[in-house]
Amino acid sequence: MATKKKATRPARKTARPKRAPRQQPESLRLRSIAASFTVSDLQKSIAWYQDVLGFTPGERWETNGGLRGMQMKAGACDIMLGQDDFAKGRDRKKGEGFRLWVSTAQDISELAGRVKANGWTLDREPSETPWGDWAFAVTDPDGFRITFIQE
Repeated sequence: MATKKKATRPARKTARPKRAPRQQPESLRLRSIAASFTVSDLQKSIAWYQDVLGFTPGERWETNGGLRGMQMKAGACDIMLGQDDFAKGRDRKKGEGFRLWVSTAQDISELAGRVKANGWTLDREPSETPWGDWAFAVTDPDGFRITFIQE
């Protein structure tokens, strides 16, 4: 005959320190952010983000059976790529006045080496920033600039 095991009580949680009251009205608090880039050649951009930087494909957005956009994922971060419809002209410049700063715990020199091994030129070789971070920079095929910083 099986014996009945006595139920154990869950361990008591330690009391959390009390927080100061939040500023009112509360300031904006975000958990994540995603960038959306309008690109000239969607397939070329998907390949670049996947093959050169190491993003993985996520959701696909189609219209009338044609691919219009793709979510590219890296950890908890997303870059949304959307095909330009060229309504504002085919010569419209993209990426001007814009830089995306991304941070990672991965080795910056190793990541930069992978980008170069995949045939892409760095805008900035891995080096220390004036404020003490280690970083490198690239520009995507449409002119969007991305700086990678090691945490």
